[in-house]
Amino acid sequence: MKLPFTKPQSKKTIAERKGRRAENIVALWLRVRGFSIIGQRVKTPKGEIDIIAKRFKSLVFIEVKARKDFEIGVNSISHKQIHRIIAAANYWRAGKQKYNDCSCRFDIVIVNPYLSITHLKNAFDEAGNVC
Repeated sequence: MKLPFTKPQSKKTIAERKGRRAENIVALWLRVRGFSIIGQRVKTPKGEIDIIAKRFKSLVFIEVKARKDFEIGVNSISHKQIHRIIAAANYWRAGKQKYNDCSCRFDIVIVNPYLSITHLKNAFDEAGNVC
């Protein structure tokens, strides 16, 4: 039954909600695995970083994708988006001196509709090379 005063949701709104849900699931999943979550949906003038996490001396910038399978999720990240994530991470790190002694890596995490999580560590490097 549809309520009389509800607006139909746009595809963009539905996708944003799915993305936020996936990011929250991944943040919890990372905490269980010993990561500290430094930030979620971190916005910089250079772009947005889905999750910034730290474990031991590693600072991890994570791109989260909610897709039906791993291959589709990985292929949905363009080189332009990779360079935007790297630029945002560099901008963020420049203002956070306390993380200067940490190594840096870029990961991709894919969440499928059944909430299965695939974590691709070191998915790309600081030069934008896909590993």
